[in-house]
Amino acid sequence: MGKRIFYFLLTNVLVLLTISIIFSLIPGGLGYINTQGGIDFGTLLIFSAVIGFTGSFISLGMSRWMAKRMMGVRVIDPNQPNSQYEREVVEKVHRLSRAAGLVHMPEVGIYDSPEVNAFATGPSKKRSLVAVSTGLLQEMDDDAVEGVIAHEVAHVANGDMVTMTLLQGVVNTFVVFLARVAAFIASRFVKEELAPIIHFIAIIIFQLVFSILGSLVVFAYSRHREYHADRGGADLAGKDKMRHALESLKAYSHRIKAEEDTSIATLKINGKRKSNIFSTHPDLDERIKRLI
Repeated sequence: MGKRIFYFLLTNVLVLLTISIIFSLIPGGLGYINTQGGIDFGTLLIFSAVIGFTGSFISLGMSRWMAKRMMGVRVIDPNQPNSQYEREVVEKVHRLSRAAGLVHMPEVGIYDSPEVNAFATGPSKKRSLVAVSTGLLQEMDDDAVEGVIAHEVAHVANGDMVTMTLLQGVVNTFVVFLARVAAFIASRFVKEELAPIIHFIAIIIFQLVFSILGSLVVFAYSRHREYHADRGGADLAGKDKMRHALESLKAYSHRIKAEEDTSIATLKINGKRKSNIFSTHPDLDERIKRLI
């Protein structure tokens, strides 16, 4: 599930920067600076919330499309699967989705990769996507595959992407707010004629820096969320299958690409073998321990 949040975060940062730049360039874009040359913090907070939550919800709306494009997901037609294993994957996703109480079945897809992994994404339970790698289907046995899919279906049933959007909106609000306060302070240390330029450049720089710091909060929530999805997967597929899936993922964790794990980390069920504050997943040993 490692790539979920990267797509979400990447889109969010790009959208946030674009909206911020547009607001900074249009007349009245600095309306939070009052006539005395100071900051109107109330207006700035409202301004920050509008930008922050707009960026977050646009990112959510684009999440499924982004995942398909960047991962090269081939969506399976549930009425005309191309092979027996495609039919089995669709059947597992739909059966577990019904068990989870989902009314609308997720799209089911496969992406070509030797890594043993899977992910789920989408803006809502009605418009979700569950995708598995070819490596997972080739290497894992049937019980392990079912456990992995159950974990991903649990993410959809739990509404994790919506919760992530609300959290990201709050983080964005503080990123925009603090970036503008810091940029305003920085612009006070230069000549008056240079202040607008310095202010504009400082906003972009501080916003990028604070976005990186804010992502630590998102990563921490992602690690917390994995335990809930494991328990949800155990409820759907059975504890034995979920534990077997995690143990199997541990055996193949060396196949996780380092650059993908750091950049697209939260979409997948499997992450780095060693967890830290920049990890989107807890250690697999800890996940297995908590499941027992």
